[in-house]
Amino acid sequence: MKKYILILTLLLGSFSLAFAQEGDNAAKQEKIQALYVAYVTQQLQLTPEEAQKFWPLHTQFDEELKGVRKDLPELDKEQARLNIKKKYQDGFTKILGNTRCERFYGMRDAFRKKLAERIDKQQNNPQRPLRRGN
Repeated sequence: MKKYILILTLLLGSFSLAFAQEGDNAAKQEKIQALYVAYVTQQLQLTPEEAQKFWPLHTQFDEELKGVRKDLPELDKEQARLNIKKKYQDGFTKILGNTRCERFYGMRDAFRKKLAERIDKQQNNPQRPLRRGN
């Protein structure tokens, strides 16, 4: 239980830090990362023990995905991403099980879509502050 409270405290601290430094691009990236962590944790209903195993593996996975060369032809980039997903599938399945592992692979795109919708809403209605859950 203490680990769960620690994770939540770190997430909330990340939100506060990101909001305090909105003008800074690094702070925006940190805010997006914190939102992503919260989204995935909630959608997968990660227990503290699962989160402790999942996030270090996810960090390695994410770094490899970011390392795919941008100058490759589109099909080669997609194949490289697919190869990375295959490489990490056993590790994620051991932590999450088959069903949640399959859901996880679709979450990255779902999160980006929701984020784009929130940004679009905020830009179209700048007077109304963005609240959690919008």
